[in-house]
Amino acid sequence: MSLLRQFFSHRLIWLALLVALGIGALFARTIWTIRNDEWSYAVQTNDNLVRTLEQGLGWALDSFDKSLEGVTREMSRPEVMALAPDLRARVVFDNSLRSRGAGDVLVLDAQGKLLLNSGSLTSRTVNFSDRDYFLAFQSGGHKGLFIGKPLTSRVSGLNILPLSRGYYHPDGSFAGVVVGSIRLSYLNELFGSLDLGFNSGVNLFRQDGVVISRFPYGDADVGKSIAGTPNFVRFQKEGSGSFVGIAALDGVERLYSFRAVGNYPLILNVAQSTHTILAKWYANAWVLGSFAVLLMVACLGLAALFVRELTLRQQVSARLREAEHDVRTILNNMPSMIGYWDAQLHNRFANQAYFEWFGILPDKMRGMHISDLIGPELYAANLPFLQRALQGEPQLFERTIIDTRGVPRHTIASYLPDTDGDTVRGIFVQATDISDRKRMEDELFDEKERVRLTLQAIGDAVVCSDAQGRVTYLNPVAERLTGWQAFDAAGHNVDEVVSLRSPDNDDLLASPLRAAIQQAAVVDVVRGVVVHRRSGQRFQVEETASPITDRHGTVTGAVAVLRDVTEAAAMAERMAHLAQYDALTDLPNRVLLQDRAQLAISQARRDGKSLAVMYLDLDGFKAVNDSMGHDVGDQLLVQFAQRLQAVVRASDTVCRQGGDEFVVLLPGLDGEEAACGVARKILASCDEPFDLAGEMQHVGLSGGIALYPQHGDTFDALSRHADSAMYAAKRGGRMRFMLYQGPDTEPLVVMPNTSTAMGK
Repeated sequence: MSLLRQFFSHRLIWLALLVALGIGALFARTIWTIRNDEWSYAVQTNDNLVRTLEQGLGWALDSFDKSLEGVTREMSRPEVMALAPDLRARVVFDNSLRSRGAGDVLVLDAQGKLLLNSGSLTSRTVNFSDRDYFLAFQSGGHKGLFIGKPLTSRVSGLNILPLSRGYYHPDGSFAGVVVGSIRLSYLNELFGSLDLGFNSGVNLFRQDGVVISRFPYGDADVGKSIAGTPNFVRFQKEGSGSFVGIAALDGVERLYSFRAVGNYPLILNVAQSTHTILAKWYANAWVLGSFAVLLMVACLGLAALFVRELTLRQQVSARLREAEHDVRTILNNMPSMIGYWDAQLHNRFANQAYFEWFGILPDKMRGMHISDLIGPELYAANLPFLQRALQGEPQLFERTIIDTRGVPRHTIASYLPDTDGDTVRGIFVQATDISDRKRMEDELFDEKERVRLTLQAIGDAVVCSDAQGRVTYLNPVAERLTGWQAFDAAGHNVDEVVSLRSPDNDDLLASPLRAAIQQAAVVDVVRGVVVHRRSGQRFQVEETASPITDRHGTVTGAVAVLRDVTEAAAMAERMAHLAQYDALTDLPNRVLLQDRAQLAISQARRDGKSLAVMYLDLDGFKAVNDSMGHDVGDQLLVQFAQRLQAVVRASDTVCRQGGDEFVVLLPGLDGEEAACGVARKILASCDEPFDLAGEMQHVGLSGGIALYPQHGDTFDALSRHADSAMYAAKRGGRMRFMLYQGPDTEPLVVMPNTSTAMGK
């Protein structure tokens, strides 16, 4: 079949080509016939025209020649020459010489002098012996009428064509020449009545090739000779006729129609440009030729379009068959039931899956009503969906079907209306077995429920996000820490929901969860502070984050776990504080005192300053402790510590050494007087009684002072010396400070009423 179609299409192309060539040949013949007609008409017209012009010009020359013969005859009579000049002019020149276009007639003697002038009775002295016509008769070589070269008249100054005859004495000797003329302007007037078109005109030549007149090209070529040119050779050889030639003067191709003028040595031609002759034919030829080409192209184009359309139809038909086969193959191999039911719910198409589900072959189903296929019970259940689909509403629903083997299939069915405008022509039905998916959904739901319960049960906060860092889940602990509800936080930026701050300076920290997404790696523990959204409560947390990836390794989100370590951090702070401070008085203990003393000594060494170490001990503390109890003793220690802190500088350190023993570190002093002044303030602070369980009691103290660098350059040395000075104060009577003086020297008492330390 394809070979037959191809043969037919090729024959159609050849037929169209033959028709196009026939149209072209017909039009070409028509155009050529029109050209021949135009050419024949131009040849005939030009022949008639040149014949008419030749006859008119020949008659005029004959008349003028007869007049010249009369003048020569009269001039040959001796009696005429004997007459008076005016009478002689009347006798010689008759009225025939006054014809239109003719110039004056001159009578010349044998020497070429002017004897008579038909235009004037007054004779001028003018000699014409150099003219060609005079020389022709003087030499005796010419008889009859002589036509000279065109020239400018010496009498009138006009451009003329001289016509002359000789006259003779009775004895036959040369007597002179009678010269007449025709104005060249007269010839232009005569030829000017003709309109032969562009580059066309009338030419008059002498037999020897001299140009006499060339209209309408002006007088520029008058007098030139074209003797020997191809065109003029034909003029001379053929005498009359027509031919096409190229002008020697201007190189234009013309149709020449020519004739000899009577018996005169003149050749007259009508020269019409071939382009002018065929100009109208050219225009018609272009129109007809274009139309012919258009018809030929249209014929070929129609044939090509027909063949193309035929080929396209063949290709489309083949593709449709292939597409139908492919679609049927695809539909038959799809796991879904796919069918088409018309508006009356009769089947028009069903794929192979219908056979697997209902045991009926698709070909036998065509035309079957849907109720006959699925049964009355299932049909009644699906009827509302079918009716809405036939009203143009797409339907999607789930249904459980028992197949032909008795296996239940959980399906998702879709009814898609096939509409033509507002009319529903039928519905596309697709039913997909989603039993496995349904089972997996149930399993996934159970798994998700277990995960949800697990996340809600754990004590740490859990935050989940997608790959863009948007929150997808918060467990209850995360809601408590952040102040966000899970539904409220969903879709928000994780940096907005969980804003981790530095515990040192409260600056925002980089989100570990977002780092896990960007790095696709687990982020180690990050310590920070989370601020409650509404209450502003601050929680110390440790956050870890891990990326969530799919089976291809692509990061799809991340999960962050935040552990509330607020209490642990507070406990650590308390432990660190207790490691350096006294638990009862909250004063620095000996460990912290050691650190501060080392720094103070280094600073004093650099600045060239002094510092003091004081050792203090309460007088009678043991008695209070024994008589009033340890709790009251503790109150006394606390109150005494507060009084100490009140009288020293902020840069000074008050330390409880243990029991009722205290140490005061005074850095940056200028000398011992500054230390003694602080000692007096401490003594003065004990002047007021202490409130001990409601009883006001006076308690004294004893203290010792050692100075750097006088009494030692280390803290241990200063401590020993201050301690020895304190015990010296206790021995000396108590309620006093004593200043260390050296190992073999008794310490000095710091007197309360002086500004310097005094000896015993």
